[in-house]
Amino acid sequence: MHKVNHITKNSKKIKVDKEAINKLFDTKNINWIDEIIKGDMPGDKIEIGIEHIKKARVILPRLLDILLSVVNEQPNHRAVIAVSGGSGVGKSEIAALLSFYLNTMGLDSYTLSGDNYPYRIPKYNDAERLRIFRQWGIQGLISHGRYTKEVGDLLKEFQRLGQDSNPEYVEKYSWLSIYNSAGRNGLKSYLGTHKEINFLELNNIISQFKNGVNSILLKRMGREEAELWYEPVDFSNKKVMIIEWTHSSNNNLLGVDIPILLNSTPEETLEHRKARNRDGAIDSPFTSMVLAIEQEMLVSQAIKAKIILAKSGDVLSYNDYIRAISNDINN
Repeated sequence: MHKVNHITKNSKKIKVDKEAINKLFDTKNINWIDEIIKGDMPGDKIEIGIEHIKKARVILPRLLDILLSVVNEQPNHRAVIAVSGGSGVGKSEIAALLSFYLNTMGLDSYTLSGDNYPYRIPKYNDAERLRIFRQWGIQGLISHGRYTKEVGDLLKEFQRLGQDSNPEYVEKYSWLSIYNSAGRNGLKSYLGTHKEINFLELNNIISQFKNGVNSILLKRMGREEAELWYEPVDFSNKKVMIIEWTHSSNNNLLGVDIPILLNSTPEETLEHRKARNRDGAIDSPFTSMVLAIEQEMLVSQAIKAKIILAKSGDVLSYNDYIRAISNDINN
């Protein structure tokens, strides 16, 4: 698929021939998917399917209505889009599609993965999350006067088995409920904060992009200690940066013009992660707790979203989204 003249550019305005957009969406023949440039997270598994194409087709016209206005108002005609949602909801695939469609229309874009910007590689970050949870949990037991040798010995066994946040055990042992409540509070103080993520570096990248810098050094972080480096990226012709990331609507991330939220329940997210098999222990009780906390964060940030898309592919208003979330919680 080659670029088509759907966008008119001059020194003042950028316009799109919206009637021609539907020609970009061909779900009968998807050989063109191989042409798509994925996000910049090393080793990330991104498999684009029909459902992703259908959702991108819903998002794109609405996105263009907002995007063109933003681009035309910016001094350097550059805009930043954020695609957020729970882990495994399809952020990487849909961001790659949106970038591809914008590039095809002549509105050049780049997809940046926020997963490159935690301080630690994934296995060490997962370990730090677990350390914080357990440390805060034990301190909670101590402060409540519930830590004894018997409790400590049993807790060590639960920890060894990775079952110290198992809901069945939490219900059975009152002290484990205290441990989990305190540990969860500790985890909330870490996830998606400056302690876990280098927001300062990301904010500097966004600032450089919007200020017209044409070459920016971007971080690459894989899953092993030696997989950490930087690459210069040419932004001289780019008008759009798409940040795909669970935390791309986080209040610590500055300079985002158009937040997009892809909604899913923690259960749907977990099933997607299992199918994707991205990291180990994806269905552990602790992972379920992390996903639930991330979901709470996404709900708290959803009011900023310009576009909210349900798992079904339906566009939701903010009020519809909150009602849907409430129904998920109550059912």
